[in-house]
Amino acid sequence: MQKPDKNSPSAEWIRSLRARYPVEAEIDHVLTRKMERRSGPGFSPIPLEELTRRVESLLHAKLGKQPYKFGDARWMTGGSSKLQMAFTLEWDRPGVGREKTKMVLRMEPAESIIETSRLREFQLIKAFDGIVPVPPLFWCDAEAEFLPYPALIYGFAEGIAKPTKTRPNSSRNTTSGVGVWFPPELRTDLARQFVDCLAKIHTRDHRDAGLTAFDVPQLGTTQCAEWGINLWDRIWEEDADEEIPLLRLASGWLRRNMPTLDRHSIIHCDYRTGNFLFTEHDARITALLDWELGLIGDRHQDLAWSTSHMFGGLDDDYKTFLIGGMIPESKFIEDYERESGLKVNPKTLHWYKVYNNYSLAVMTIGTCYRIARNGKTHQDVLVTSLIGTGHIFLNQMMEQIEEGL
Repeated sequence: MQKPDKNSPSAEWIRSLRARYPVEAEIDHVLTRKMERRSGPGFSPIPLEELTRRVESLLHAKLGKQPYKFGDARWMTGGSSKLQMAFTLEWDRPGVGREKTKMVLRMEPAESIIETSRLREFQLIKAFDGIVPVPPLFWCDAEAEFLPYPALIYGFAEGIAKPTKTRPNSSRNTTSGVGVWFPPELRTDLARQFVDCLAKIHTRDHRDAGLTAFDVPQLGTTQCAEWGINLWDRIWEEDADEEIPLLRLASGWLRRNMPTLDRHSIIHCDYRTGNFLFTEHDARITALLDWELGLIGDRHQDLAWSTSHMFGGLDDDYKTFLIGGMIPESKFIEDYERESGLKVNPKTLHWYKVYNNYSLAVMTIGTCYRIARNGKTHQDVLVTSLIGTGHIFLNQMMEQIEEGL
């Protein structure tokens, strides 16, 4: 069989992948769109003046003849996956009146570390407004009708993503969310809110949440797990440029051991330290961020992600691992079961720990390589540096599979 050209994929090959790896309709849409545009131009810097003009065209369409004043546009640093621009809008905000609102534009580059739907992200944040802390959300340009790439616009939320205080005898703090350390005076309050918010997310009824861009897996079946494996198997086929037998072995193990879904939950899918903002003076979580990977599925997926050793650090005794730098895993699970009223199945939790490392290996070794090689991202240096971490995830995944044999 002729090897496909992944940098210029044929329509026939794209159709074959869609048939071989069925996923949710909206996810299929964004992955197919990525592949259909793969041979197009890479990312090129967008002049701030052009982007502000595009944003104003969106505002004109959404606000009509309502008078407004757009200003203070500036690029935001960070965001390995998305482009972000801050600005202010003086306008008549519904339910508030005349206001000068700080806003953030969150936009796809030509290709991301993972291709996601702005419409799904928009719907998820809307679904949790008033239930857990989320940034105010205003508009979505899901198909790039006005902007260069799919985007959404939300309000600026106060807070920071990592503590300003560093670990004793350390000259610096870590990258947000990775190997994080929280000073003891913040841990108890932040951990309590972290667990409480996750319990509220998982117990929110998806049926009245307005999640029209989401498919719902069938209870009592392995469909939820199968969609997940199909997603990452498909992405590996689309993006990878090498063969790694361990990934094939892992995919087979995951398929042979798929858990059945016992309850529908809305899943954040990137619920961790680094993806929430907090204020230090009162140890209050002010906003949960990065909902782009969310889905309706199995609560154990979030629990496995939150307890990953990548998103935590050792206590001051350098012996006890604290998930998210806040709380031991055993207490996290105990508190979660109490707050949510939901039981945690250790076998299912273990399966999702393997699954999560599988997804991270695919993402870093396959997709990071492809988008950096093709110049599709604004963060090519950072994305390239992430490729090496894929082998850490492969090793963790192998150890976890051996534990489950």
